[in-house]
Amino acid sequence: MATIRDVSRESGLSIATVSRAISNPEMVSKHSLQRVNEAIEKLQYKPNLSSQKFRLQRTNTIVVLVPNIANLFFAQLISGIEDVAARRGYNVLLGDTRDSVTRESEFISLVETRQADGLIQLRPHDDDAPLPDPTIKAVNAGGCAGTPYHSVRIDNIEAASKVVKYLLSLGHTRIGVISGLSNNRHSIDRLQGYKQALESAGIAYDDEIIVEGDFSLWSGFNAVQHLSQVANKPTALFCMSDDMAIGAIKGLKEKGLQVPEDISVTGFDDIDVANYYDPALTTVRQPAVKIGEKAAELLLQMIEGETPKVQEYILPYELISRESTSAPKRV
Repeated sequence: MATIRDVSRESGLSIATVSRAISNPEMVSKHSLQRVNEAIEKLQYKPNLSSQKFRLQRTNTIVVLVPNIANLFFAQLISGIEDVAARRGYNVLLGDTRDSVTRESEFISLVETRQADGLIQLRPHDDDAPLPDPTIKAVNAGGCAGTPYHSVRIDNIEAASKVVKYLLSLGHTRIGVISGLSNNRHSIDRLQGYKQALESAGIAYDDEIIVEGDFSLWSGFNAVQHLSQVANKPTALFCMSDDMAIGAIKGLKEKGLQVPEDISVTGFDDIDVANYYDPALTTVRQPAVKIGEKAAELLLQMIEGETPKVQEYILPYELISRESTSAPKRV
């Protein structure tokens, strides 16, 4: 069986360089890393990960707290996290918390008791959330402003405002909202962006056309039932997730309405199905995979003894215009 000394001899590099290439590849040059990888492949060398973990007092496992494991946006985030973790020799343990504070605390305890090295939280921070002990390595991915530990996100207020301004530019002045749960920080920030856009256009806010959902398909479908009973109906809907937008479109179609001819609909996230739905969905594209990758990189930096230079990373988003929006129907 090949040893690290054999890899050193084959690659022509020192044992220390080979060791760094295996445990911290970002600390060696690309040329040296290539030579080490070629030697490892040729010799079929298997690093003794258990001895590395013992020596470094690490488990090489990170916990990812997922509020809804079936949500496609979270699936994209997790994909980015797992890609980075796998390249760096870490395992990912998914904690399906189902938005339960108790379940979150149970998964956080895995890090507190050193059964895992750190955690990534996918739920936006709120005051009721159990905070990891300050000594625990933690990152929030896809969250909100005001997160009291390291985070990676987009500007939800600005993104929501941009969607609404786009609908206003098409000629819509009666824009309804299907929000997430009212205590969710994504809902709060996106509603703030909605209000800012209306205010800048001189349009009064009307809570009669604001319906609370829970980011699910069903809640979007159900919200349409309420909005159909409003006397002065909206000509456009800003939905705070693609799932709710897709559910809303189904509900509108069942009521005999056409999208966008009778009513325009926008979503948020740009999950894969948004481009293939009928009609294809106008939405905000969050860089979900990149958010996951950056969150994982930050966490692994901290686990491996580095101090990130920035606490909050705000990544760019994009408004994607598709077939679910058009100018309002003239009466």
